[in-house]
Amino acid sequence: MDMEIEAYLRPPEAEMAPYPAKVITLATGKKLVVRQVDRDAVPTLLEAVMPTLQVERDFYDIVGARLYSELLGWYRYRVRDEFCLIGQIDGFLVGIVNSRMFSPDLGISLHTLAIERGMRIGAHLFAAKMEHHIEYLGQEEVLITAESPIGFRRWMIEYNLEKREGQHELGGATPFALTRDLYFRNKERLVAGERPVPPELMGIAEREIVVANEDDILEKILGARRREVQ
Repeated sequence: MDMEIEAYLRPPEAEMAPYPAKVITLATGKKLVVRQVDRDAVPTLLEAVMPTLQVERDFYDIVGARLYSELLGWYRYRVRDEFCLIGQIDGFLVGIVNSRMFSPDLGISLHTLAIERGMRIGAHLFAAKMEHHIEYLGQEEVLITAESPIGFRRWMIEYNLEKREGQHELGGATPFALTRDLYFRNKERLVAGERPVPPELMGIAEREIVVANEDDILEKILGARRREVQ
């Protein structure tokens, strides 16, 4: 009986095209590998997200809490058609983005979490997420909302997104949309990276997702401000 109920509780899954990994050379010269991960990676990702729940700055706490829930929901087969991309530098996890397909034509952007700040990692990962929706999943538009002023500036203003009526499924502020036209208009300016990823870099990334300890994660997010408080 429980197995029958479980079969009912698990949503159907659409077949989704994979996201081809790429490498972005950051302003520091470091190499950011952006790649898709499957459910098996979720327990490791949750280790990295958990410390952010302590950080009120830039609404990291609510973004982290919601991302944790979404990833756990995906892991437990309670979210429909979700995907997750991560960013790694020398194997270390420096950012996570997740999203899902609402329908073949409409994507729902969920969250963007940068663990390493100051190198536009969040912006690069958000752009990769949009790249996946538009170019590889072939969607017509992506619905986006923001929970922080920095998110509003990065997504709504930088991409000149179109305001939409109604609600994003996360609730909150009025949603905006990235259309195919807007994406390709902004692609050259905002979407970076090269393919294929050199084998040695890809090997390091795939061998292990390395998560910094809690203190190091908080230091990366809070930086000098945390040292001043202490």
